[in-house]
Amino acid sequence: MAAEQPQEVKSKVEKVDSEESWDLFTTHADDRGCPVFVHFGASWCVPSLAMNTCFEELANSYEDILFLSVDVDEVKGVASRMEVEAMPTFVLMKHGAVLRKMVGANPEEMRKMIQGYVQSICPATTSE
Repeated sequence: MAAEQPQEVKSKVEKVDSEESWDLFTTHADDRGCPVFVHFGASWCVPSLAMNTCFEELANSYEDILFLSVDVDEVKGVASRMEVEAMPTFVLMKHGAVLRKMVGANPEEMRKMIQGYVQSICPATTSE
């Protein structure tokens, strides 16, 4: 029997498993002035599952943003509080305020949403 390989890379997406962990993650991000990008999905929702890889790639690219994953069936209170009505829903927030919200599985629009935010806070990011 082959030995299990250790995981080389830990996910940079934090899984929210309770309202308490949501409050902890978001409060900690607020204290640091860190924006939060949240993927609201469900284990039975194929479009949500399809977006996981793209969401993980973004988490690896934007280290100054906290990426959270919320299963709406496991943490209904947070989904309700954030007015999530369809999956997947992506919410970009800072200091508890929703900056941008996107509903649907569209990797390109999700990338544009986060890139637009980053450019709005760091407009001079060209390196020519």
